[in-house]
Amino acid sequence: MSSMTSRDLGTIRRRGIEALSEKLGPVGMVEFLRQFDSGYGDYTKERHEWLDSIDIETIVKEAEAKRN
Repeated sequence: MSSMTSRDLGTIRRRGIEALSEKLGPVGMVEFLRQFDSGYGDYTKERHEWLDSIDIETIVKEAEAKRN
């Protein structure tokens, strides 16, 4: 089995982008590629930091204030 060089991988990447753009159009290509973006940060940790600092009474008051 032959190993791929970085040049080969670059060529494959370029040709893949070209094929996606040709078949899906630029917007479709971007939407397709976004499916594979895992994002960044630690959502669970950030969520706990946010939710642990607020109580249910405050949430209810803020929701009621927004309704009015």
